[in-house]
Amino acid sequence: MTDTAFLTLAGLAAVTLLVSAVALWFSISAMRRGPASKHVPPPEQPANAQLLPEFEQNSRPSETPHITWSPQMMRQVIARDLPEAEIILVSNREPYIHDLRDGEVEMLVPASGLVSALEPVMRACAGTWIAHGGGSADHLVVDEHDRIDVPPGRPAYTLSRVWLSEEEQNGYYLGFANDGLWPLCHIAFTRPVFRASDWEAYKAVNQKFADRVVKEARTSDPVVLVQDYHFALLPRMVREKLPDATIITFWHIPWPNSEVFSICPWREQILDGLLGSSVVGFHIQFHCNNFTESVDRFLESRIEREHSSISYGAQTTLVHPYPISIEWPPTVLENQPSVQDCRDRLTDRFNLPAGTRLLVGVERLDYTKGIIDRFLALEQLFLRHPEWLGKLVFVQIAAPSRGTLPAYKHLHDECRAFVEAFNERFGHQQYQPILLLDQHHNQGDIYSAYRAADACVVSSLHDGMNLVAKEFVASRDDEQGVLILSTFAGASRELLDALIVNPFDPTAMGDAMLRAITMSADEQRDRMIRLRDVVRTNNVYRWAGTMLQDAARLRLRQRAMDADGGSMTATPSNKLTPALLQRLFRKPKSLRQTLERRNYPRASAARRGASKPSAGPQGSTPRPR
Repeated sequence: MTDTAFLTLAGLAAVTLLVSAVALWFSISAMRRGPASKHVPPPEQPANAQLLPEFEQNSRPSETPHITWSPQMMRQVIARDLPEAEIILVSNREPYIHDLRDGEVEMLVPASGLVSALEPVMRACAGTWIAHGGGSADHLVVDEHDRIDVPPGRPAYTLSRVWLSEEEQNGYYLGFANDGLWPLCHIAFTRPVFRASDWEAYKAVNQKFADRVVKEARTSDPVVLVQDYHFALLPRMVREKLPDATIITFWHIPWPNSEVFSICPWREQILDGLLGSSVVGFHIQFHCNNFTESVDRFLESRIEREHSSISYGAQTTLVHPYPISIEWPPTVLENQPSVQDCRDRLTDRFNLPAGTRLLVGVERLDYTKGIIDRFLALEQLFLRHPEWLGKLVFVQIAAPSRGTLPAYKHLHDECRAFVEAFNERFGHQQYQPILLLDQHHNQGDIYSAYRAADACVVSSLHDGMNLVAKEFVASRDDEQGVLILSTFAGASRELLDALIVNPFDPTAMGDAMLRAITMSADEQRDRMIRLRDVVRTNNVYRWAGTMLQDAARLRLRQRAMDADGGSMTATPSNKLTPALLQRLFRKPKSLRQTLERRNYPRASAARRGASKPSAGPQGSTPRPR
């Protein structure tokens, strides 16, 4: 044997011994740790997969998943936690509209997600709803104080109507609110328009509504629920007249990042107005974070991120997420025919062949809803899978909205032209792949369309929540149907068993449509059961109930400080502070028991007159920069 061969064999033997030693070491280590268990790797998930709905991740300690929120539970919460509280709700949209038709007064329920969410809450609360009276016969049915008890036949609360001139409506609503704030808050690439005249109208109308709140208030400390971007200035205006009021403002649309918000010429005034609230609520935590960043950038304030609070002008405001929802079960389902009957009626109405697959979309005609984007996705589906031509129809219900604004009129014309060209390209005389129903529909017809569909498409480019997604889920008591949901809708944080899509990617959204219409009945059922459990658990009564519970805790805390301070003038030192708020929200039950045991008195009139908060940053502690 040559020297070279010997060295080669020796080297191989050394490597073999080394490998054996390493293997023996691993074996002994495993034996010391105990027997190895069989491991089944989890299925692959995208890097950003969400495991829990956001409302479960952010639940407060006092909440419990075993509570079933219902109208009865709402009444119990109010009777227990707010027994003497007066509840006043403020919104632009009224829950009932009275119009003149052929000389007769006709009552209508507007197609509005806000109304759908709040009307059942007010029926449970028995409070006062202040809204703009826009119906042609609204003034004919109110009393001398501009009030009417509603709902008709079974009055449960009072509707107080505020009258606006055409000039006020154009400047405040169509101008500043919807030509300015709406595009500012939605990433839909529509330029916001800000005019000084619109801003003046917006201020004047906010003051008019604030004056009505003060007029309607029978106590000095009502609970005021301010709704949406139409009333950013109202909380501060009410605070100046009713310093002891508990004001909860809920912003129903997204809040942009601070860089985008800086576009608004009156950004500081809007933030100051909102910080007149006791609580500012948004649908999701991301929008809370954006709001807090805006305040931090433009106002001298103290931000307590750990406690989700902002101290500004000798007052502390909580900033919390409250994901809005719908009533469960929906009242409209009581009179709905079976799913098969709904499907038969729709196919008969449009003369569709048996077995046609149906996609449905239900939206206002708004550029934030991604209506044309879903049609582009359908185009991709047909181009890549032409075998579905003649077998698939998209039914799009699109109620006209804000048609006097150029952006909305252009969108309506664009949708009509697109659908006409699409149907000429992919359809024929007996087959129209897109049915555009661009007129108003009542809730019964909309739920029938939900129940008839194989899938519902929600392709919002940017949305605070989007209740269409939850309505579709609630309508499917047959546990069938598929929800296709934009990742840019707040509902995607909760409805994790939907097919989540990027509406800016038509190819991927087309693939989701194909998956939806070919999904097995078993998979549909598994997904829908989980979706329905989320909507049932996180219904509108939970949304309102958690806000009212927070209001109750704030009132209890304030009364405790009133009692400790006696009749002393209120100062920042005995106002709500982040530390007190933290203790308050950790132990609401023990605090309530303590208050009941000590029988704390209500705030004195002397204190109410002396505790008016400042409208600016005076008295606040500037945040170090």
